[in-house]
Amino acid sequence: MSNLLGEYLRARRELVTPEQAGIPVMGTRRVPGLRREEVAMLAGISAEYYLRLEQGRDRNPSAQVLESIARVLQLEDDSYLLSLATAAPRRKRRRRPRREIVPESLARLVAALPFPAFVEGRYLDVLASNPLAVAISPRLVPGGNRLRDLFLDPAEQALFSNSERAAQALVAGFRQSIGGDTDDPRVIELVGELSLSSPDFGRIWARHDTADRQGATFTLHHPQVGDLGLSREKLAVTGTDGMVLVIYHPAPDPDSAEKLALLSSLTADSAPARKLGVRFD
Repeated sequence: MSNLLGEYLRARRELVTPEQAGIPVMGTRRVPGLRREEVAMLAGISAEYYLRLEQGRDRNPSAQVLESIARVLQLEDDSYLLSLATAAPRRKRRRRPRREIVPESLARLVAALPFPAFVEGRYLDVLASNPLAVAISPRLVPGGNRLRDLFLDPAEQALFSNSERAAQALVAGFRQSIGGDTDDPRVIELVGELSLSSPDFGRIWARHDTADRQGATFTLHHPQVGDLGLSREKLAVTGTDGMVLVIYHPAPDPDSAEKLALLSSLTADSAPARKLGVRFD
């Protein structure tokens, strides 16, 4: 039986240093981060009880206990931790993941937007995009996957001024998106492939970071127009299982607006946005 709560607690405990927790360091420490008994002490619970949580022998801690542990582990958002402890019993695994089909009205919106835009599925697959999005990155085409592209394609990595930060944010958003469904066949396939192919993915995945799939401002090193400042908005699509509409617009400086306008003019005659019902057989 999987022990997601215990795995998460252990991973996050190893990321908090004694200095960050206000614990004096004396002598050599054999473990990274905090010891179990230190977390228990700071959270106001017994070391034996905390050990049971990490080992999966107690799967129903109270919200008060989890909130205390979250404070010790310096989690900015404890919602993911709480969800691991209150998740409903597992249903029998589906033989096939559900198809993700972009609503027709959303596909038309993506095509009509004057900015780079695409639809991202629950597993970070690109489900629809417009020509300007493809001009930003040739990988932003229906059938692509944001995780695969960033971790396995050097051309995609080269676009980002800070690819490490981009990778961490993408993995954290993916974890938040799938929640506790780590036995989903699609998740198993994707995580397994990337863990074998990319040491960087394995390292970042092991941190158990989670974050909402949200907007940001960043700089891309675009091969045609040079450094391009963009703001990214991620808008949840109601009535779907985790689809997000992603829109890029220029950062608040004249150069970025001019460069994006130039890119737009170069793609004015491109094909309209395409829609893809992703099928995983």
